[in-house]
Amino acid sequence: MERQNATLSIPKEILKKARILAIAQDTSLSRLLTRVPTAAVAQYEQVTLAGMAQKKLLEEGVDPGTGVRITWERERLHGR
Repeated sequence: MERQNATLSIPKEILKKARILAIAQDTSLSRLLTRVPTAAVAQYEQVTLAGMAQKKLLEEGVDPGTGVRITWERERLHGR
């Protein structure tokens, strides 16, 4: 994946703690700070795809596999 530099404004105390955390995890600060947006984007994409799949199921309906064909209409059943 191609990388691009970005300028972030992070409170000094958080940045200091992030550096310590990166050292403790034997990783770079850049890699540590990339994990959160990477996880957020992955979660967003997963939720979006799941939502699209649900919408498709609702629009198309699901075959219950009973082999029964519904021939009535709701309005006629209720005399509307």
